[in-house]
Amino acid sequence: MLPIAILAGGYATRLGSLTKDLPKCLIEINGRPFVDWQLELLLNHGYSEFVFCVSYKSNLIQEYLGDGSDRGINIQYSLDGETQLGTGGAILNALPKLGKAFGVIYGDSYLPINYRLIEQEFLKIKSNGLMTVYRNENQFDVSNVEFLDGKLIDYQKGVTRENMNHIDYGMTFFREEVFRPWTGQSTFDLSIVCHQLAKQGQLDGFEVFERFYEIGSVQGIEELSQHLRKVTNEL
Repeated sequence: MLPIAILAGGYATRLGSLTKDLPKCLIEINGRPFVDWQLELLLNHGYSEFVFCVSYKSNLIQEYLGDGSDRGINIQYSLDGETQLGTGGAILNALPKLGKAFGVIYGDSYLPINYRLIEQEFLKIKSNGLMTVYRNENQFDVSNVEFLDGKLIDYQKGVTRENMNHIDYGMTFFREEVFRPWTGQSTFDLSIVCHQLAKQGQLDGFEVFERFYEIGSVQGIEELSQHLRKVTNEL
């Protein structure tokens, strides 16, 4: 399985006092820090190599997770430094630890999908990126992906048009060369990289059908908490 970059450097200002003294990924969900739930899910799907891209309160994340050896995984860290690099800059900064191909997931996302199947599809395609997409119809957030007949036509964060019925689900695979043109840039957003890839016909889409969960809002935290309780009770 490929290494996974986890973007966990944001300030999470929308959560107010919940993240005053903690990074978002350490917020407690049903008695455990969120990152425990996220890593457990990824571990169950075969992943063992992780690079945490961190900034805000990064020392707390490193102290809690360590090198991952107690979980049977390997965790490395890529630190933004004094200035936050943005999600794209953070990936560029982490490339030496990620290698030729890797997955990217956000540090506040819980995605109950078949990761192995998606990774296998990525390794088969010729495009340099594969984005998971979900038919959202503006339900959970603004739809920002035009996906038609199995093809990703366009992606643009913060923009929605009539044909944009899908949304970036939160898991994307890349080849290293995607980021080479950005060498020398300091701060930039991963969404800009994906938008350009889509325009170049180098970003494929993989449609998933299980809704995503996130802890970027109080409502999102409650919805994930309910989902995890339901899953635990079913086991």
